[in-house]
Order: sequence, then C-alpha cells, then structure tokens
Amino acid sequence: MIVFWVMGWMVLLALAVPVCVLVAQVLLACMSKQRSAPSPSGSSPLQRPRVVVLVPAHNEAAGLGATLDALMPQLAASDRILVVADNCDDATAAVARAHGAEVTERHDTLQRGKGYALDHGVRQLASDPPDVVVIVDADCLVTAGALTRLAAQAAAAKRPVQALYLMKAPPGAGLKTRIAEFAWLIRNEVRPLGWHRLNWPCQLMGTGMAFPWPVISTASLATGHIVEDMQLGLELAERGVPPMFCPDALVTSLFPHKDEALAAQRTRWEHGHLSMLLTRGPLQLLRAAQRADIPLAAMALDLCVPPLVSLLLLLCTACLVGLMAFVAGAPAWFLMGGVLLTGGTLAAIALAWQRRGREVMAPSDWLSLPGYVLGKLPIYFRFLAGRRQRAWVRTERDHDGR
Repeated sequence: MIVFWVMGWMVLLALAVPVCVLVAQVLLACMSKQRSAPSPSGSSPLQRPRVVVLVPAHNEAAGLGATLDALMPQLAASDRILVVADNCDDATAAVARAHGAEVTERHDTLQRGKGYALDHGVRQLASDPPDVVVIVDADCLVTAGALTRLAAQAAAAKRPVQALYLMKAPPGAGLKTRIAEFAWLIRNEVRPLGWHRLNWPCQLMGTGMAFPWPVISTASLATGHIVEDMQLGLELAERGVPPMFCPDALVTSLFPHKDEALAAQRTRWEHGHLSMLLTRGPLQLLRAAQRADIPLAAMALDLCVPPLVSLLLLLCTACLVGLMAFVAGAPAWFLMGGVLLTGGTLAAIALAWQRRGREVMAPSDWLSLPGYVLGKLPIYFRFLAGRRQRAWVRTERDHDGR
C-alpha cells in the first residue's frame, strides 16, 4: 500500500508540472489584448543591422519562389539572401538564382538534415559575416516588416530572436488539419506569449529565427536531429543567450493537405518533442537549479509540457487508473487529483480557444476532439514501442510531383 501511495503521488506530481505551466502560460497570454498587427516595414525604432537571410532548401523548386519574393522587398542595400540547395535533384538552385538569391549547393548523402544544411551555409558566410543571420524555411512567407524587426531586436539584445511562426490550414482542409492549426497556435503563439509577459525566453521554432553573428557562428548546427531547433535553443540557453520571442514579426506556412504527409509531419515533431522532454527536460531543470538560472529554468519548464494530445491522453489514463483503484477500495485522492488536472487542462485549452482560436475552430468542431485524440494513438504507440522516429525526413509538399 505504501508503494502504491508513493507511486501515485509521483505520477500526480509529474503530471501537475506540465499542467501548471500550461495553465500559467495561457492565463498570462490571455491577459493581453487580441493579437496586434505586424509592424509595417521600417517602423522599428531599433537600428537596422546588416543581414543575411539563410534559406535551407531540399527539393523546394516548386515553392521557393514565393518565399524569396516575400523576402526581397524587405532587404536593405547591404543585405543578402543565401539559399543552401541541400542534396537537391530538382531545380531548387536555378529557381533561387532566378529570384535574385545567392546559392551554395551541398551534396552529402550520409549527413542529411536541416542542421547540416545550416552549418554549411553559416560556414559559407564566415569570409564576409553579417551582423545578423535570419533563418527562414523554404516554404514560409515572412510578412512585411518582420525581417527588420527580427534583425534589429537580435542585434540590440545580442540574443537569438524567434518570430511568431504560425502554420495555417490550406483552403478546403478537413477537420484534422483545423484542429492541428489550433494546437499549433497554442504551442507557437499562446504559450510563448505567456512567458514573454514575464520577459522569459521561448523555444526556437525552426524558421523566422534571427541570430547575432557571434552566436550563430559558434553554435553546434551540424546535426541530423529531428527537432534541431529545440535542441539548439536549449544549448544556447545553457550558454547564457536564451532565445527571446518577437510576437510582432509574423512568419506563416501551410500544413500539408494530404493526410499521409500531415501524419508524417506530426510524427516527426511529436516523437522529437517527447524524446527531448525525456532526455533533456529533467537535466535542464537540474542545471537551472544548480546555477539559479531563471531563463534556463523557464525554457526547461516549457519543454516539460508535452504535445497537447499526449498530455490529454496521460491525464485520461490517470483518471481511469484512479477510478479503477477507487472502485477496488482505494482512497479517492488519486482520482480527484487526476480529475482536477484534466479539468484545468481543458479549461486552459478552452480559454485559449475563446481568446485566440475562434477563427480557427468552430464551436461544433469541439465535438470531434475525442476522435482526433484517439486517432493519434498510433503515433504514441510507436514511440512507446521503441519505434520512434530518429532520422530527419522532409515533409511532402502539396505541390510535389506536379
């Protein structure tokens, strides 16, 4: 019985940490007014540094032109765009040159992944380094004024700066994609905005990231990790330069339309996040406590919040186990704890939807949420069975094969 009590309290404590962090972030974010519009070009009061936009691209010929066309009007006279055509067997390099970008081509079939492409690009810049490097994925659109704001803030703070990066459901997308868009909004806007209210750092999100040259030139980029952005952000936080959030600089992209591509994308993200949580989360909290490092602790706590669906599944499992134990004659405290944590999580999600997500999900969409949660069970079963995704795989685009 004593062992059961100890294990029960440990489980509740482990679940209480991410729930409390999520609730705190949502409450802090929702204390503000509705999302502000991105600043127009040139409106930033900060000094404009010399910028290179680094675009890693693997077989992105079909969509790269739109990304470059959105960036070109935002460049100052001394700025450049460098596209890393990484292991491409299409016209990515030619498209980049046709749209006015510089190009470096990389061919290495053994070391594959975005991290290797970024490392190659940064090394190409070393002979004539800029003040700031802004990393933008080849399928993203950078809104007007965002480049200036990101670069100026990074140069002034001498820290990495992360833009607000939102993924949108494409026109005609189904319910699964709309729910995924809402979950992404919580992860990439609501939660970092909550920490931003306390001047705490955020995770890196893979695109819309600005780095002062002394930071990016000494970073460990050459990796095939499937969530290389999250890993890089934690490493920089340990070095004393944690990323900061810039909600007024907006970068967008579209979710894949095909269910298979969407599932592959979500598997990579969620397996990567869970792996980082288990391998780095407790270690980062311990290091933060040893060093009394509040920014590092804030990033570690943020990392400890698993993807929303996995958190809901864990809470439901805890409630079910608590109910079975109660029926068998055990005290109701474990069941009550699970119910309270589940209720708090659902309340935080509902508040985030009411304040930020009503244009993404209709009220009727909530009825399909249980089915969406259950539909993601195979992703977590593969993770628990040891068949987690470890290798970087490019997400299939809607225009591939056209």
